[in-house]
Amino acid sequence: MVCFLKPNVFNSSSSIISPKHRLLTLLSHCTSLKHLTQIHAQSLLWGLSADPFLVAKLARSLALTCSEYARCVLNSSEILTPSPWNALIRDRASGDSPREALLLYLGMRGNGISPNEHTIPCVLKSSARISALQLGRGIHGEVHKSGLSGDVYIGNALVSLYGSCKKIRDSCKVFDEMPLRTVVSWNAIMTACIENLWVLDGFSYFLKMRGDGFEFDETTMVVLLSACVEMGSLNLGRWAHSQVIRNEMVLSCKLGTALVDMYTKCGDLRSAGLVFYRMDTRNVWTWSAMILGFAQHGSATEALLLFESMTRSTKTSPNYVTFLGVLCACSHAGLVDDAYKYFRDMKDVHGIEPLNVHYGAMVDVLGRAGCLREALDFILRMPIKPDPVLWRTLLSACTLHDKENKTGVRDEVGRRLLEVEPRRGGNLIMVANMYAESGMWDEAEKVRKDMRNKGLKKMAGESTIEVNGSLNTTFYSGDDVRLGCEDVYHLMEDLSWHMKVYDDSQFHTLL
Repeated sequence: MVCFLKPNVFNSSSSIISPKHRLLTLLSHCTSLKHLTQIHAQSLLWGLSADPFLVAKLARSLALTCSEYARCVLNSSEILTPSPWNALIRDRASGDSPREALLLYLGMRGNGISPNEHTIPCVLKSSARISALQLGRGIHGEVHKSGLSGDVYIGNALVSLYGSCKKIRDSCKVFDEMPLRTVVSWNAIMTACIENLWVLDGFSYFLKMRGDGFEFDETTMVVLLSACVEMGSLNLGRWAHSQVIRNEMVLSCKLGTALVDMYTKCGDLRSAGLVFYRMDTRNVWTWSAMILGFAQHGSATEALLLFESMTRSTKTSPNYVTFLGVLCACSHAGLVDDAYKYFRDMKDVHGIEPLNVHYGAMVDVLGRAGCLREALDFILRMPIKPDPVLWRTLLSACTLHDKENKTGVRDEVGRRLLEVEPRRGGNLIMVANMYAESGMWDEAEKVRKDMRNKGLKKMAGESTIEVNGSLNTTFYSGDDVRLGCEDVYHLMEDLSWHMKVYDDSQFHTLL
């Protein structure tokens, strides 16, 4: 709606509406910068530049078209309270402009205006989103000076800030010192622990939360399910699902997606499918979790059929995770041409720019199919710099399909891998093994000697098994110090012998 402010707009003697209300009415209908500047001018003429509510509303409207002008309005206002600043900071922090929220905060402090309990949580939230740790620590210091340490909202924001910045000990310290906590506080510390791989500590806080009499909510269960994924504990995930059912929680899109993700990543596709098809509402993340789950567990046909159903029946637009699942399915099924089609459709049809992980998936498709030279050419034509994962993927394929290096790809890939990541022990081991399998013992020894001289080691492989509901039994590659290890080896030898005898008997039966 177009609005023009006439000079005599406020001179009507018959009108009882105040200038402030007239300007507020115009603000609710005007969006163009030209009209907003006219309203700003009228507010100055009528001496309303010190009205907190009007200035806040004007600044918020201006921020949609010209954020710099909005900051100028606040800087030039005569208001010494943080309320108009808070309104704009909250809008920026809740949207996609955390950096702008922080600039507003710094501008407010530059004008000598002290923040209050409404300012700090928004600024800390913005700091967390861009990992602005130093600024966050500075704000934490201001919190202590201003006596706001006991505010639960500020405490929650500090826990999340330190968790987002990988300072988990600081996160736990803030939480443990909070005089008052809500379920949001517990969710924040659990999230901080689990995202920083302190999974057992996250579970410990969950048990303390229940012990203190707090009831969990949907967010708690989503966080708990993500911990089950990190630990690979299907039993614990099933227990969490049972709590959802027992407490008659609504199977929302967010909670349902977390359950699907947990079941697929823990290998229970049947339960994942039951949850998926019982959900009333699904979003792209729900579909992507199910598609990726099918693909990673070798059910390529089901994954691709589900993708077709998603795009045709529901009109849901796929995202980058969806296409990762689709390409993974093509890799397992050996569908090279289909993989190329889906890869092109990402950008040409859906406008999604492929990431390194998608290029890696295409290299895996080509490598599994034995198209080694084509895979190398694909990497060399990439518009972005290939990461070491792509080179390792192709080197593994060369080891499988071209041990004798007849294509000449293997040596080039090994050389490029060591160029981009020369100090990773695992890379040197891969190259040394590559030479050894080809009988090039001198070359293999040269690589291993270089590795020893540099003091590099390959991280030992690790496996965790669940025994009687406990996940504390962890095994490391080359670790033979456990009691009863020799008995285990003897048992494995017996099993291997019996399997060989069984295979031989089956072979003679066929003859």
